[in-house]
Amino acid sequence: MEGLLSRLFSSEEEELFIINCMAYFMFFMAACTFVTLLFENVPYGRYASSKYGFPVNVRFAWFVQELPAFLLPLCLVVWTSSAKTSLLPNQLLIAMYFCHYVQRSLIYPFLIRGGKPTPFVSFALAIVFCIYNGYMQIRYLSHYAKYPADWVTHPCFIAGSVLWFAGWLVNVHSDHILRNLRKPGETGYKIPTGGMFEYVSGANFLGEITEWAGFALAGHSVHSSAFAFFTTVVLASRAVAHHKWYLAKFEDYPKSRKALIPFLF
Repeated sequence: MEGLLSRLFSSEEEELFIINCMAYFMFFMAACTFVTLLFENVPYGRYASSKYGFPVNVRFAWFVQELPAFLLPLCLVVWTSSAKTSLLPNQLLIAMYFCHYVQRSLIYPFLIRGGKPTPFVSFALAIVFCIYNGYMQIRYLSHYAKYPADWVTHPCFIAGSVLWFAGWLVNVHSDHILRNLRKPGETGYKIPTGGMFEYVSGANFLGEITEWAGFALAGHSVHSSAFAFFTTVVLASRAVAHHKWYLAKFEDYPKSRKALIPFLF
């Protein structure tokens, strides 16, 4: 891995410049995605369409598309110099990242019950994003990120860590609720209840947005901020689409429930 990076980049300065450019480009991608999602839903799940390619089994898709977000960072930490991994702030931020993606790539796919196939285009784009973001986040944190010695006691790190953990819990619990909506043998959609679903239609999306917003606050970098921004754009759009879909499909859908932000939106 170290040899590959040395062939790709002539110096550490060049690699850091590229990583920084990747972060700013992610902001640009998020803006483009925002405009696109004004006219089209993200094409997977209930919004899947054959025009986005042949269907891929949902469990296989989730496992394969998320796996690079775990494996590539793992290789970067284990098989490169990883100059900053001995520092506590970097260790904790890297742990936050891995905690999410161990669950998302190695556990979540095998808990899925049913689920519509994922169109190939969505599947392929997810793989590209996971490689892109996984390299950007973990290479920066493991080799370049510099924090003050007392950063873990800074209000930004403490608040960000609390937000991250709360978001992670909401995300995992909301996924659990969605998985258990149907009894064995049942098909079709049901109204989710319990947890944050009592307040918003997109409780799982709210959890993940909160998670990466906390990560960005604790990480205090353009790289983590770009990831949080991109995540918010994609998942907020999906939460709004879900909310509209629920209201149209179920006459008894709770009118007080919001799309994404409890009591507000």
